[in-house]
Amino acid sequence: MTTQTNNRKKYCSPEAKRYAQVLYELNIPKEALREAKRIFSESPCLTEVFDSPVVSCEKKFRLIDRIFPAEIRNFLKTACRHQRLGIADEIFEAYEAYCREQDHVVAARLSCVEPPSQEQLEKMKVFLRERYGAEEAEIQVCRDESLLGGFVLRAGDDEYDWSIRGRLDRLKQKLTWR
Repeated sequence: MTTQTNNRKKYCSPEAKRYAQVLYELNIPKEALREAKRIFSESPCLTEVFDSPVVSCEKKFRLIDRIFPAEIRNFLKTACRHQRLGIADEIFEAYEAYCREQDHVVAARLSCVEPPSQEQLEKMKVFLRERYGAEEAEIQVCRDESLLGGFVLRAGDDEYDWSIRGRLDRLKQKLTWR
């Protein structure tokens, strides 16, 4: 069963996507990007500082120079100058999605009660590659006891629900609509 879901993945604004594309084109080393993302995630107060109109651009630039890798500083200063560092997490997420798209990789999330065998996982990857015309498929496996059995596979805006919980919900819906 396939259903469309738009609220399952984090929303990335068109603005964040544009910054992500620029970040990709700058060809900044992946290690510098990972480090910058880690710094932002471990220090949520940074977003508040960069968003604050009270803190001058010069002070923000000095902060960027002190704590971020040299390879990404110019990008961060430009984003700061345009008051976009408040969406840094969104930019990094959009960047990762854009990289996967450029590399023809489809990312999926598999929720299941029991982890699949290697053979089952490979079959799902083949399905995803064929369905989305990708060269590679990445599947993040997450345990979810509430499914009762089966699995839910989410890729992009598509959801393939083969869980017992999903089947029971669909049966309940059919019975109550009669």
